Amino acid sequence: MGQYRVIVVDDEEEIREGIIRKIDWNALGYEVVGSAENGVEALELAEHLHPDVIMTDIKMSFMDGLQLCEHIAEKMPSVKMIIFSGFDDFEYAQKAIKLNVTEYLLKPVNAQELTQTLKKLKSQLDQELADQRDIEKLRRNYEESLPVLREQFLVGLLEGRVPRQRVQAQAEMFQLKLDAKYWTVALVHAEGDASQALANAGPLRSAQDLVSLSVAKTVEEMLGRFCHFTSFLYMDNVVILADFQAESSVASLITGLNEVCKSAGRIWGGDISAGIGGLCTNLNEISRSYQEAQSALDYSAIMGEGRAIYIKDVEPDTSVQLQFGEQEERTLVNAIKLGGEEEITKVINEMFSRFESQLIPVAQVQVYLVELVTSLLRVVRTYELNTDEIFGEEFNYFTTIFSHSPSKIRQWLTESCIRISAQVKRERLDSTKLLARNAKQYIEEHYMDPEISVEKLCAVLHVSPAYFSTVFKRETEMSFVSYLTEVRLQNALNLLNTTDDKTYVIAGKVGYTEPNYFSYVFKKRFGVSPSKYRQSAPPVREDVDKGRPE
Repeated sequence: MGQYRVIVVDDEEEIREGIIRKIDWNALGYEVVGSAENGVEALELAEHLHPDVIMTDIKMSFMDGLQLCEHIAEKMPSVKMIIFSGFDDFEYAQKAIKLNVTEYLLKPVNAQELTQTLKKLKSQLDQELADQRDIEKLRRNYEESLPVLREQFLVGLLEGRVPRQRVQAQAEMFQLKLDAKYWTVALVHAEGDASQALANAGPLRSAQDLVSLSVAKTVEEMLGRFCHFTSFLYMDNVVILADFQAESSVASLITGLNEVCKSAGRIWGGDISAGIGGLCTNLNEISRSYQEAQSALDYSAIMGEGRAIYIKDVEPDTSVQLQFGEQEERTLVNAIKLGGEEEITKVINEMFSRFESQLIPVAQVQVYLVELVTSLLRVVRTYELNTDEIFGEEFNYFTTIFSHSPSKIRQWLTESCIRISAQVKRERLDSTKLLARNAKQYIEEHYMDPEISVEKLCAVLHVSPAYFSTVFKRETEMSFVSYLTEVRLQNALNLLNTTDDKTYVIAGKVGYTEPNYFSYVFKKRFGVSPSKYRQSAPPVREDVDKGRPE
């Protein structure tokens, strides 16, 4: 295991350096990565250095040890805190316990006592890390989660949310039969009257839930004699994912489901119906079969309940249905937002190959293309892009789709998607620059507010703190705290040069409630205290002024 990272915090440099010098950190499995003389500085260090342990004095200026622990517990709860205190005070210890402080040591702390504490803490850290890496435990957790993960995958298949490239690997992981030549989805549903038999089901589950569970049990017991399948409950239906080696084998599924409907109907005294979707040749098309199974189930209202209805019996042409589904839209939009010209071209070509290699009616192809273009228009509207730049000034996509050959439409769509992609990326770049510019403007207007914070700023800008911090650092090469400090200090310099205000007054005007902390930050930045800067000869002021950012 690697060494654990430590930050030491104490307002007395001699004590701070003494702790660092007297302990053989490397031998104990630790590394001191930083030190600070107050809680404010320590908090900023922790955000950059990501320590495992913070050792802090309890009494310090600007932000004491308990306040530091409170901030750390909120922002970095995994960090272990060791507090040093010169006060044998029950109230301090009580507060430390509430903040989940690991150790509370009374000063003076000798090297032997601290070494023992660090050894004990290392054992705790090692155990926590070992638990996280425990392969056997991870395997058990995975196996326990497997049924839930499997069901999530199956639902994702039904709704077309599983990326094509992941279907094969995940289907194998969840032990679905991959050597089948055909797949189909069937839905078994208990109508409302069936649940009357469980009118007194009690508060734990609704009557409909219990009927669905019973129907699922009947499916498991009976359907295996007719075909190979996987079943689960979803949206008040028993979903059946059946697989076959021959197209004609769907007849045995229909027979089996008719038996299931009769048997379950006898048990509950109500109508149990089933809808069966069209056959697919791979799992990527399961969402289409699921939609067809829903349509087939709807036919029970006119064809009679208590039986299985195969969509191909009532809508013979469903095998050549072409639909621009949720998965296709997500794939195309992701290529536009995140990919380059090559990926966009590849996605468009794959979409066109779906109907160019099959005898699909022209009307279906045209509807598919209208839905595709509608998806593009949604992206254009979302990003408020210039439609004339993308499609041309006299754009009419109905004319384009209904008056040109597929190859011309393919070329037009590819070029349009590439132009949309360029504008989206330009818009994204502009938006990050605008975000940083608005943030800087807000800081310039509110730097005098002692309560200004990333959270307050992000509430105004309507972005998350994590995203803002990443963008702001990239655009300005400074963190929010560093930029705010710089703005405050530059305004303090201006006030020192142009007014006779006392130092504590200037501190308040630039957002510091603690004059001493203002002096500390000022001296750290410019090398002299505010009072000495004001009293200094011109050369000193010139040196300070040279340090100002452009």
